[in-house]
Amino acid sequence: MSSNSFHHLLFCSLLLLIISPSISQTISFRPKALVLQVTKDSATHQYYTHITQRTPPVQVKVAIDLGGEFLWVDCEKGFNSSTKKPVPCRSAQCNLAKSKACSTNGNPSEDVCGEFPHNPFISTSTSGDLSQDIIYIQSTNGSRPGKVVSVPKFIFTCAPTFLLKGLTSGAVGVAGLGRNKIALPSLFSAAFSFPKKMAVCLSSTNGVVFFGNGPYELSSGIDVSKSLTYTPLILNPVNLIGGFQGESSSEYFIGVKSIKVDGKPVSVNSSLLSFDVDGNGGTKISTVDPYTTLETSIYNTVVNAFVNALAVRNVHKVAAVAPFSACFNAKDIGLSRAGPIVPPIEFVLQSEKVVWRVTGANSMVRVSNEVLCLGFVDGGPLHFVDWGIKFTPTAIVIGGRQIEDNLLQFDLATSRLGFSSSLLSRQLSCSNFKFNRSTVD
Repeated sequence: MSSNSFHHLLFCSLLLLIISPSISQTISFRPKALVLQVTKDSATHQYYTHITQRTPPVQVKVAIDLGGEFLWVDCEKGFNSSTKKPVPCRSAQCNLAKSKACSTNGNPSEDVCGEFPHNPFISTSTSGDLSQDIIYIQSTNGSRPGKVVSVPKFIFTCAPTFLLKGLTSGAVGVAGLGRNKIALPSLFSAAFSFPKKMAVCLSSTNGVVFFGNGPYELSSGIDVSKSLTYTPLILNPVNLIGGFQGESSSEYFIGVKSIKVDGKPVSVNSSLLSFDVDGNGGTKISTVDPYTTLETSIYNTVVNAFVNALAVRNVHKVAAVAPFSACFNAKDIGLSRAGPIVPPIEFVLQSEKVVWRVTGANSMVRVSNEVLCLGFVDGGPLHFVDWGIKFTPTAIVIGGRQIEDNLLQFDLATSRLGFSSSLLSRQLSCSNFKFNRSTVD
């Protein structure tokens, strides 16, 4: 062998050794977690994200529904993709969705699995075809975003254009993050074989949703998942938003046992805190309701206790500002790192030692320079009374304002919720996650 031939062979061998690992890593790369950036729309109070879907890829804006059953998008207007396919009836994907609907579109050989996409912001559902298409999402190491990965046959539902009514401007659908098998947490977990967990951290501006296990670093080296308090997630056996009869709810409920205001228990009808035979009652967490909503009797008790506790501190009510009834002179209320200094409202969970504490930054809403209001809303009675009277099927709905700057980890495998309480007292915010880096080192 000539000297030139030997050196050429040696060069090729070295080049192959250099290239092969990178090819292998690209092919076998399986993320341990995924991440979505979330933004709050100040006009509608809705939280939204952008997902990339279809072939060729298109980035679309979708509102977020924490308890939503699946991803649905408008397929009537501007949806073009060479990789989109209908999900056939009686297929594995249709069974996964537990669908009991099937449409033939006039041709029995082209039967399509049916679903019922729901717009929670206008409380409207309709029929739609279950479909599949490629979706792209960023991986993460827990401290910043990493490589973009794809799921080739991601299940979603096609919806008609009219269902977009009431969504934040530009949104073409809703991303459901619920606890059922075709919502985003379960589908991503199945696609990449990581734990069936999701962490949600919202703020008044930007936030983040993690799919998979921690760490969840909102600031360099600070893993918020290390300091969570845990409580069971409770399954509501009744689906309150429609769908198929006999289904359980995809929404996230927790077991509030009592409520305290300024450290003192308030009188609450305890029967309201459990489900009745129709699935009414209990406590759920929602990104759809902008503020915590309480059944009327609970609302009146909590608000009266809060007003009285502030009166003792020489802070008195001013004229109400809808939708709030308890408003105060902002000049009479001091400020701290964790927001206005007001009596805490505590949701006591499975024991007196497990408490979700709502402090000033989450409980108070500044409606003007001069006025602060308690950001809780009267949801009406628990049951339908008569036409024209608002009512609620859920006794306590912990809404968007009250979960902002709290990290919530939903562990679907063990059916438990981890919660941080307000991060502001630790000089952290859910807006701190670094989205300005595109790859993991």
